[in-house]
Amino acid sequence: MITRVNTRNQFRGTVISLRRGDVMSELEIETTAGVISAVITTSSVERLNLRVGDSALALFKAADVLVAKLED
Repeated sequence: MITRVNTRNQFRGTVISLRRGDVMSELEIETTAGVISAVITTSSVERLNLRVGDSALALFKAADVLVAKLED
């Protein structure tokens, strides 16, 4: 259980998809803000024992944010 984290960008949700690779795996977490996709190491998937249907918390900490102008 996480009791305190120093990041404000956190989204609680449910793992809805998990595609395991030899080294890296892709997972999707459905949150109230939408679906968040992440690529993490397969060893992390195993260490966390992640499965489809599990509750999960996506945490974000970014040094860079890219912005693009959309055409009207």
